[in-house]
Amino acid sequence: MKTGPSPDGAAVKAPMSNKKYLAIWIPILAVVVILTVVVNLALNIAGGWVASQLGSGTYTFTNSEESEGWDTTYYSADYDDIDAVNAAAVDLVEDIGEGGIVLAKNEGAALPLAAGSAVTMMGRAAADPVFGGSGSGSVDTNSAVNARQGLENAGLRVNDAVYSVIAGFAAENPRGYIEMDRPDISTYDIGELPAAQYATQADSFSEFDDAAVVVIGRPGGEGGDLTQDMSGWDDNAQPGQHQLELNQDERELLELTKENFETVVVVVNASTTLELGDLQRDPGIDAILLAGSPGASAFNALGSILVGDVNPSGRTVDLWAADFTADPTFANFGSFQYTNLAPSYPVPVTESATSNADVTDEATFVDYAEGIYFGYRYYETAAAEGFIDYDEAVVYPFGYGLSYTDFTWSIVDTVAGDVDGTIAVTVEVANTGGVAGRDVVQLYYSAPYTRGGIEKASVVLGGFAKTGVIEPGASEAVTIEIAVEDMASYDYLDARAYVLEAGEYQITARTNSHTVAPGTEPFVYPVTEDVVYSGDDHRASDLIETTNQFDDVSDRFTTEGESGKVPVFSRDDFAGTFPTAPTGDLLVADEAVAAAFEPWDHEAAAAEFDGEMPATGAGTDLSLIDMRGLAKDDPQWQELLDSMSVADMSAMLLNGAYQTAAIGSIGKPQTLEPDGPAGFSSFINSSINGTAYPSQVLIAQTWDVELGALMGVMLGNEAIFKNINGWYAPAVNLHRSPFGGRNFEYYSEDPVLSGAMLTAVANGVGTKGVYTLIKHYAMNEQETNRVNNGIATWATEQTIREIYLKPFEMGVKNITMDVGYLADDAGTRAETTIGAAGMMSSFNRIGAVWAGGSVPLMDTVLRGEWGFEGFAITDFNLYPYMNPNEGIHAGSDLMLTFQPSKSFNDTSSAKAVTDIRTATHNILFAVANSNAMNGLAPGATVAYTPPAWVVWQYIITGVVALLVLGAIVMITLRVRRHARARAAS
Repeated sequence: MKTGPSPDGAAVKAPMSNKKYLAIWIPILAVVVILTVVVNLALNIAGGWVASQLGSGTYTFTNSEESEGWDTTYYSADYDDIDAVNAAAVDLVEDIGEGGIVLAKNEGAALPLAAGSAVTMMGRAAADPVFGGSGSGSVDTNSAVNARQGLENAGLRVNDAVYSVIAGFAAENPRGYIEMDRPDISTYDIGELPAAQYATQADSFSEFDDAAVVVIGRPGGEGGDLTQDMSGWDDNAQPGQHQLELNQDERELLELTKENFETVVVVVNASTTLELGDLQRDPGIDAILLAGSPGASAFNALGSILVGDVNPSGRTVDLWAADFTADPTFANFGSFQYTNLAPSYPVPVTESATSNADVTDEATFVDYAEGIYFGYRYYETAAAEGFIDYDEAVVYPFGYGLSYTDFTWSIVDTVAGDVDGTIAVTVEVANTGGVAGRDVVQLYYSAPYTRGGIEKASVVLGGFAKTGVIEPGASEAVTIEIAVEDMASYDYLDARAYVLEAGEYQITARTNSHTVAPGTEPFVYPVTEDVVYSGDDHRASDLIETTNQFDDVSDRFTTEGESGKVPVFSRDDFAGTFPTAPTGDLLVADEAVAAAFEPWDHEAAAAEFDGEMPATGAGTDLSLIDMRGLAKDDPQWQELLDSMSVADMSAMLLNGAYQTAAIGSIGKPQTLEPDGPAGFSSFINSSINGTAYPSQVLIAQTWDVELGALMGVMLGNEAIFKNINGWYAPAVNLHRSPFGGRNFEYYSEDPVLSGAMLTAVANGVGTKGVYTLIKHYAMNEQETNRVNNGIATWATEQTIREIYLKPFEMGVKNITMDVGYLADDAGTRAETTIGAAGMMSSFNRIGAVWAGGSVPLMDTVLRGEWGFEGFAITDFNLYPYMNPNEGIHAGSDLMLTFQPSKSFNDTSSAKAVTDIRTATHNILFAVANSNAMNGLAPGATVAYTPPAWVVWQYIITGVVALLVLGAIVMITLRVRRHARARAAS
């Protein structure tokens, strides 16, 4: 650098050259500008996700002066505040426990225990109970009543010394835990305290020896299944040992307990079945209680049952088999992969993406090779055919449970209608014992079976009813109805329709799936000729003809012994068709399967579409509140939809995680839709987490639809105070296998019981304007490989319709929500009713087609046959195979995701805009008729206030822009000044 003398003779530095000066400042300004642009682009692209974390702003609705005084409170709470709701909910959870805990064994009237008994709690789960499961069905149980508190609250005295040893061990030795979709880090340790470690406190046994209460627990979790192989997880595991049998530590604990206590009570704290044959037969085990997963307070119910303050009335919701490895589902549950497929899906393109990257992964599948014969349907039928010894194969039948009293039944009336009508059976239940109690009346039907014909189980649950509390010496009559059409079987091979075959249908009142109630006689319903429910003579509950829609799925199965296909498991030959794991050609996908795994071709769909481009962006004076109470086909809906922009509609459809987005142009408020089946929960907003309800298993074990409805109403009250509008629940997939990791979220192995409980809970919450997103539609019975490009799920159409779609069908056809609305310009209140308003599709494939993209599933059956008018949301839409355009084409309207996780391939063709518009209509119909419209009257105006983070985004961006502009000005002035100085010198 050149220097020169200053006036005082000192040397000074020459000014920096413009070239060097600009070389420093231009990169700095460029970096600042680029960072600002990138941050703003990222915030705009990921705005949905950012809004979910930091807030999405508020829409302020103002009713007009004309509507002042109109009644716009369409739904109101039954309680004064949320604290009162929470207190009542905790009491209700205890009621569910009282009605749902099953007394499975009670030798020598070991239970109830005497008041004030001193007991020793044993087993890890005594101090570390399983309250529920992990994942979206998890709930906050930090304040829940634990097992010890439940016993002590009932007046029992608990051995603290032993309890402390168990608690200390559990704190230092975690049990196995299913980490969502992380099989690499999920664990399966039973984690039982070794029996030898009880020795330090053995002296305390004698002080608390009125009974030992041994608590055995098994967890569950979303994103992983329970293991069928404990090798590597248990050093003492025998070859073939699985997670649902007692391990060596548990067996040694029980031996220790029997040696030291005269009365041994085992409490099963799990929402899955376990192999309990040894315990049921063991004379040293006096009583067994099936307590499920208790939620906030159902352990209080356990204590009340142990001391006899409550008479247990729960019934099993699954058949408890003796050997799970002998079950027909065992060989076809888990991980199976096509050897010749490696499907590749483009990663969604976002505005910031420069190219598509491909994801290559496996193509997995599962065969429902057992067909309709699983759970009690298999064991009852196999016993009737002489294929199994029922007493050896079954520990507890489906629908089984004991009581502290005795009941006798008599059928007092039967009324039978025609083939489009019902059969109503009235049973009188008398309490002949000495304790007040409740009973469960179960009605089963047995259809005539022809060998080689349509597959039929020997008994099928048709309906049920739970009595109220019946005092000793008193009785109560209950009436159960079965629709005659429900006794029809689906013939996918010949009639391609439901068929009520000629013959005698026996209706039996049973105490469980195996035992006809003593003193009752079967009622015979004769059918003189085959009734085929097809064409104009379709089933009375269907809107259109029901016929084959899943031939591509059924095609994997054969009744003729064709090679390369799965034999249909047949009652005609259980031994010869018993399911085995797929090998050889069954691991090779054919061309049709390979084609279905290909990415969806949106360009071909657009080219094949022959409709016109819908109107968008037209003017209207209508807003969403004006649509409330209108029929879905009312012409005003079309006017409202005409007014909307593709951008607004698309933004709502692609940002559907736990919400539907607000749309200011039509006065649509944002909605809130949390998980999960055991009460409201949220991964995103912890303030939503509410009362922890029991697992759906324990709820179903009540066999009490009135109690289910009360649960729904209570959740609806909670929703009013928390501004909740929709609910990702109930879940009605079935307990196909006891190893299903998510069984705790599902009611039962039986579709009728599941559908009845679903309907009761949904109708209850619907009284407060909350729509339910029934999940997971459909055939999502295992977690293994669930997001690995979607499991191809194979079953015959008979199996699909009679078993796995049945609870969803019952919900769609029986859920109702009353809708109050303002019918005229004078604010006159009127009432209408809508049906089921929400459905959630599933990760898996129906056959090889993604469930959310299956037109037969999401449109033809759901909307066409059943009449569903609501909206369908996908399961979490993070994975490339779940294509949004394919979804809205088929009938999955809302994407459970945030942008930029997913985007539409096409938003400009007539096909795409039509689909976007239809999906929007479906969502708006549900929202307009929900509690989201509370307080709004027609003519309301809306003002939007952006969230603080958006305001700060604008402020910071503006400040940066001003600073950059100022810096540019200063740099320019400096450069010019320096240039003039150099020119002057």
